[in-house]
Amino acid sequence: MLDFLNLPQPHNEQDLQRGLVSHLKDFLLELGPDFAFMAEEYRLQVGQQDFFIDLLMYHRRLQALVAFELKITAFSPSMMGQLDFYLEALDRDHRLAHENPSIGVLLARSADTQVVEYALARSASPALVARYLTELPDKTLLEAKLSEFYALEEGDKPDDH
Repeated sequence: MLDFLNLPQPHNEQDLQRGLVSHLKDFLLELGPDFAFMAEEYRLQVGQQDFFIDLLMYHRRLQALVAFELKITAFSPSMMGQLDFYLEALDRDHRLAHENPSIGVLLARSADTQVVEYALARSASPALVARYLTELPDKTLLEAKLSEFYALEEGDKPDDH
Protein backbone atom coordinates (compact mmCIF):
# COMPACT_ATOMS: atom_id res chain seq x y z
CA MET A 1 0.00 0.00 0.00
CA LEU A 2 1.76 3.10 -1.25
CA ASP A 3 -0.94 5.67 -0.53
CA PHE A 4 1.54 7.79 1.48
CA LEU A 5 3.28 8.77 -1.78
CA ASN A 6 0.47 11.05 -3.02
CA LEU A 7 1.44 10.32 -6.62
CA PRO A 8 -0.03 12.40 -9.42
CA GLN A 9 -2.52 10.62 -11.67
CA PRO A 10 -1.29 9.53 -14.11
CA HIS A 11 2.29 8.98 -12.91
CA ASN A 12 5.39 7.51 -14.50
CA GLU A 13 8.07 5.15 -13.16
CA GLN A 14 10.32 8.08 -12.28
CA ASP A 15 7.51 9.65 -10.17
CA LEU A 16 7.03 6.30 -8.39
CA GLN A 17 10.75 5.86 -7.75
CA ARG A 18 11.23 9.47 -6.62
CA GLY A 19 8.25 9.15 -4.29
CA LEU A 20 9.55 5.92 -2.74
CA VAL A 21 13.00 7.36 -2.16
CA SER A 22 11.69 10.63 -0.68
CA HIS A 23 9.40 8.60 1.61
CA LEU A 24 12.00 5.92 2.26
CA LYS A 25 11.22 5.52 5.95
CA ASP A 26 7.52 4.86 5.23
CA PHE A 27 8.41 2.47 2.40
CA LEU A 28 10.83 0.51 4.59
CA LEU A 29 8.24 0.30 7.38
CA GLU A 30 5.75 -1.06 4.83
CA LEU A 31 8.28 -3.72 3.73
CA GLY A 32 9.17 -4.89 7.23
CA PRO A 33 11.91 -4.55 9.84
CA ASP A 34 14.72 -6.47 8.12
CA PHE A 35 15.13 -4.34 4.99
CA ALA A 36 17.99 -1.89 4.59
CA PHE A 37 18.24 0.61 1.74
CA MET A 38 21.38 0.35 -0.37
CA ALA A 39 20.91 2.40 -3.54
CA GLU A 40 18.65 4.06 -6.04
CA GLU A 41 19.43 3.43 -9.73
CA TYR A 42 22.07 0.84 -8.75
CA ARG A 43 24.50 0.51 -11.66
CA LEU A 44 25.35 -2.90 -13.07
CA GLN A 45 27.98 -3.15 -15.76
CA VAL A 46 27.75 -6.23 -17.94
CA GLY A 47 30.12 -6.37 -20.87
CA GLN A 48 30.40 -2.83 -22.15
CA GLN A 49 26.85 -1.86 -21.18
CA ASP A 50 25.39 -0.24 -18.08
CA PHE A 51 22.07 -1.31 -16.57
CA PHE A 52 20.28 0.20 -13.60
CA ILE A 53 18.20 -1.47 -10.89
CA ASP A 54 15.49 0.93 -9.71
CA LEU A 55 16.07 0.25 -6.00
CA LEU A 56 18.51 -2.07 -4.28
CA MET A 57 17.85 -3.23 -0.72
CA TYR A 58 19.41 -5.75 1.60
CA HIS A 59 17.41 -8.16 3.76
CA ARG A 60 19.27 -8.81 7.01
CA ARG A 61 17.56 -12.04 8.06
CA LEU A 62 17.73 -13.59 4.59
CA GLN A 63 21.24 -12.21 4.04
CA ALA A 64 20.44 -11.38 0.45
CA LEU A 65 20.43 -8.45 -1.92
CA VAL A 66 16.90 -7.53 -3.00
CA ALA A 67 16.41 -5.82 -6.36
CA PHE A 68 13.19 -3.82 -6.79
CA GLU A 69 11.96 -3.09 -10.29
CA LEU A 70 9.14 -0.56 -10.53
CA LYS A 71 6.63 -0.73 -13.37
CA ILE A 72 3.67 1.59 -13.83
CA THR A 73 2.07 -0.72 -16.36
CA ALA A 74 0.47 -4.14 -16.10
CA PHE A 75 2.86 -7.05 -15.60
CA SER A 76 4.21 -8.69 -18.74
CA PRO A 77 6.46 -11.79 -18.94
CA SER A 78 9.29 -9.78 -20.52
CA MET A 79 9.67 -7.92 -17.22
CA MET A 80 10.76 -11.19 -15.60
CA GLY A 81 13.55 -11.57 -18.17
CA GLN A 82 14.90 -8.15 -17.21
CA LEU A 83 14.66 -8.94 -13.49
CA ASP A 84 16.34 -12.36 -13.93
CA PHE A 85 19.16 -10.65 -15.82
CA TYR A 86 19.66 -8.17 -12.96
CA LEU A 87 19.67 -10.97 -10.38
CA GLU A 88 22.27 -12.91 -12.35
CA ALA A 89 24.49 -9.83 -12.60
CA LEU A 90 24.11 -9.15 -8.86
CA ASP A 91 24.98 -12.73 -7.98
CA ARG A 92 27.99 -12.95 -10.28
CA ASP A 93 29.49 -9.54 -9.68
CA HIS A 94 28.18 -8.05 -6.41
CA ARG A 95 27.08 -10.76 -3.98
CA LEU A 96 29.50 -11.54 -1.17
CA ALA A 97 30.58 -15.12 -0.46
CA HIS A 98 28.51 -15.43 2.74
CA GLU A 99 25.31 -14.01 1.18
CA ASN A 100 22.42 -15.99 -0.26
CA PRO A 101 21.28 -15.63 -3.89
CA SER A 102 19.73 -12.27 -4.73
CA ILE A 103 15.97 -11.84 -4.67
CA GLY A 104 13.88 -9.88 -7.14
CA VAL A 105 10.70 -7.94 -6.42
CA LEU A 106 8.74 -6.54 -9.31
CA LEU A 107 6.13 -3.96 -8.33
CA ALA A 108 3.64 -3.52 -11.16
CA ARG A 109 0.48 -1.46 -11.51
CA SER A 110 -1.55 -4.62 -12.07
CA ALA A 111 -1.02 -8.27 -12.86
CA ASP A 112 -3.00 -11.19 -14.25
CA THR A 113 -2.24 -13.95 -11.73
CA GLN A 114 -2.22 -16.66 -14.38
CA VAL A 115 0.29 -14.75 -16.52
CA VAL A 116 2.47 -14.21 -13.43
CA GLU A 117 2.24 -17.91 -12.54
CA TYR A 118 3.37 -18.95 -16.02
CA ALA A 119 6.18 -16.36 -16.05
CA LEU A 120 7.52 -17.53 -12.68
CA ALA A 121 7.12 -21.27 -13.33
CA ARG A 122 10.53 -21.80 -14.94
CA SER A 123 12.42 -18.98 -13.31
CA ALA A 124 15.32 -20.27 -11.25
CA SER A 125 15.67 -16.95 -9.44
CA PRO A 126 13.77 -16.21 -6.25
CA ALA A 127 11.36 -13.52 -7.37
CA LEU A 128 8.05 -12.00 -6.40
CA VAL A 129 5.59 -10.04 -8.48
CA ALA A 130 3.36 -7.74 -6.48
CA ARG A 131 0.75 -5.16 -7.34
CA TYR A 132 1.07 -1.75 -5.73
CA LEU A 133 -1.84 0.45 -4.75
CA THR A 134 -1.70 4.22 -4.43
CA GLU A 135 -4.98 4.46 -2.54
CA LEU A 136 -7.05 2.15 -0.39
CA PRO A 137 -9.59 0.01 -2.24
CA ASP A 138 -13.31 0.46 -1.68
CA LYS A 139 -14.44 -0.49 1.84
CA THR A 140 -16.80 -3.25 0.63
CA LEU A 141 -13.99 -4.85 -1.38
CA LEU A 142 -11.71 -4.77 1.67
CA GLU A 143 -14.41 -6.37 3.82
CA ALA A 144 -14.99 -9.11 1.22
CA LYS A 145 -11.25 -9.83 0.95
CA LEU A 146 -10.90 -9.96 4.74
CA SER A 147 -13.81 -12.41 4.97
CA GLU A 148 -12.21 -14.54 2.26
CA PHE A 149 -8.87 -14.45 4.09
CA TYR A 150 -10.41 -15.50 7.41
CA ALA A 151 -12.32 -18.32 5.71
CA LEU A 152 -9.06 -19.61 4.23
CA GLU A 153 -7.33 -19.35 7.60
CA GLU A 154 -10.07 -21.49 9.16
CA GLY A 155 -9.57 -24.15 6.48
CA ASP A 156 -12.72 -23.30 4.55
CA LYS A 157 -12.63 -22.56 0.87
CA PRO A 158 -14.45 -19.49 -0.44
CA ASP A 159 -17.60 -20.22 -2.34
CA ASP A 160 -16.73 -20.61 -6.03
CA HIS A 161 -20.34 -20.53 -7.23
